[in-house]
Amino acid sequence: MDGLVRAKNSILAAKTIAVSGHVNPDGDSIGSLLSLGLGLESLGKKVYMISQDGVPQRYRKLPGASRVVRSIDSPVDLAIAVDCSNKEILGKTYKTFKRSGKILEIDHHSFRRPFGDILYIDKQAASVGEMIYVLLQKLRAHITDSIAQNLMTSIVVETSSFRLPNVRAFTLKVCADLINMGTNFYKLVDMIFWSRRRQSAILAGVCLARSEFLKGGRIAWSIIRKKDFDMVGGKDEDVDAIPDEMRSISKVDIAVLFRENGGNTLRVSLRSKNRVNVAGIAEHYGGGGHFDVAGCTIPNTRKSIRDLLKRAEKLLR
Repeated sequence: MDGLVRAKNSILAAKTIAVSGHVNPDGDSIGSLLSLGLGLESLGKKVYMISQDGVPQRYRKLPGASRVVRSIDSPVDLAIAVDCSNKEILGKTYKTFKRSGKILEIDHHSFRRPFGDILYIDKQAASVGEMIYVLLQKLRAHITDSIAQNLMTSIVVETSSFRLPNVRAFTLKVCADLINMGTNFYKLVDMIFWSRRRQSAILAGVCLARSEFLKGGRIAWSIIRKKDFDMVGGKDEDVDAIPDEMRSISKVDIAVLFRENGGNTLRVSLRSKNRVNVAGIAEHYGGGGHFDVAGCTIPNTRKSIRDLLKRAEKLLR
């Protein structure tokens, strides 16, 4: 029995379901969480939608976003993790999974550490939203406009508006189906890519001006400190797009952004192009991701920064 069928059967058998994405959620995580949660509710399930860090500002206008909670106390029949390559990135919501009857993983990461009872994995999928679309069809759930908006958000964000090599023909077919259902593509793109907080623009300027280059310009790296956020009243999510801007610089094959996220650690965002695999770096530090988009957390020391950058240099030898 394949993962899709097992996922369908586990959902149909459950009365209460919790759905959670990863910490520091991006559009794929939030879009998948909301589309699946709303879809399961249409089947008569009692659904809890959970995100340890809530919903980032730019996604709070998505249908169902106000329903997301940071935690629940009730045990559930089935806990579903979307867009999570390992249990650690569920954060505090993993306690709900430990109390659940069964755990279902829905994910598309190439580098993963399984933790569920049931796995619905498609490493060829450009986004988890594609997989949710297939699952909802399998469940014969009606895809409403609210569900479609969230599915489209997942796909648009994870493909960086169809600019990444993970896009396949099926990706475009799903989007065509969603647009035919009435989804306003322009409105979503405007919300995700063309509307940004002033703080985000200022922090991007600070980060790009501070960028340093290694290996003849093939590696670009920068760091955002807590004092930078405090200076403009910025939030962690305000710099989420900066690694992609760094990667877009001519000749850059690897982009690395370090950011202080409180305590004695740095959150690291890794990006690459030309098929350079940065997921291995992230995995070394307990993180993960895709070959061209990955992340991890390291100690906030100069030595840790130097060591990570040396690993990046080794990839280009």
